[in-house]
Amino acid sequence: MNDGDPEQTKRSISVNIAVLGAGAGGTAVAFDCASFGHDVRLFDFAEYPQNITAVAEQKGIHAEGDISGFAKILSAGHDINEALQDAELIYVVGPAYSTTPFGEALAGKLQPGQTVIVSPSSCGGAFAFKKAAGLEIDDDSVRVAETSTLHYAVRLTRPGSVRVFLKLKAGNLLAALPNEHTANVLELIEDVYPSMEPAQSVMQTSLQNANPIIHPAVTLANAARIEGTGGDFLFYEEGVSDATGRLIEGLDKERIAVGASMGLDILPDPVMGMRQGYMLNDNYGEAYRNAPGFKGIGAQPQLDHRYLHEDVGYGLVFMSQLGRQVGVATPIMEAIIQVASVLMARDYAGEGLRTPESLNIATLSAQALCQL
Repeated sequence: MNDGDPEQTKRSISVNIAVLGAGAGGTAVAFDCASFGHDVRLFDFAEYPQNITAVAEQKGIHAEGDISGFAKILSAGHDINEALQDAELIYVVGPAYSTTPFGEALAGKLQPGQTVIVSPSSCGGAFAFKKAAGLEIDDDSVRVAETSTLHYAVRLTRPGSVRVFLKLKAGNLLAALPNEHTANVLELIEDVYPSMEPAQSVMQTSLQNANPIIHPAVTLANAARIEGTGGDFLFYEEGVSDATGRLIEGLDKERIAVGASMGLDILPDPVMGMRQGYMLNDNYGEAYRNAPGFKGIGAQPQLDHRYLHEDVGYGLVFMSQLGRQVGVATPIMEAIIQVASVLMARDYAGEGLRTPESLNIATLSAQALCQL
């Protein structure tokens, strides 16, 4: 149990929870839920054995930082049936490219009345999960929801242990698909995530995801530095110049415009960063350099990294094509997609890893999208 706040361990009703994904995010979710007295089982695929093995051997997870202690986990392994035993709530936690494999692993195994939360959405996560799991978009026999971001700034410090730099105090949005179940899902998780907020729809959670706005811009602006130093610099404190900030701002304005066309209130990233506890000021330059939530975060060691593959391939491509669908031009997004494609010798737009078409929503109007 959590040995920090004794009140955190109290709960009148324990929920059986399966957490799929044993990276830093999934490990933090499993720790946090177990610390509140829930029965948690952790799963990942066999090609990712290191962290799962450590959690299984020590029968729990160590955490330090904003949440801390040791939490017992009922099981940790590669058997999906074991993880789903009596599961009432299932968290799918990982990068965008993990959502479909997890959905496929659950196809035919989900039971009516269960709740699945894809965290984070990474743009269209609930759609991608439902498609992979064999569920129609309007099927609500299993409640499927998504969050706009991961609820933690977290890193694995060693197998079986995480450092949580920040558990969000506000600014993480949740929407169910269909959205009439949003309130019920929030009620189910309110003990662990009392600050989680209802979104207007899954389109809002998808567009409020700012990783595609920040990561590719900073990466491309520092491409030579990353390759020349192996990422030996601080990504935000040293990587976000005022000029790089203007690039982030340009992308952000396009994202906000796409949301506005559907009647969605998408907050500028610095404003959301202040609400979440990452940032202190509302600007796109020094606010990132001096953000407490980004302090000490190093750059990636190479360009071949999820900051391009995920945030361009699954994020910016989705947003730019959604913009075309609702009649909003996104020339800066398209420029970033093209430059990233040249640098990485691949065609992110052509690959279409996650697009409105791949999610079966390409024929919907802006109004219909918002009402999903």
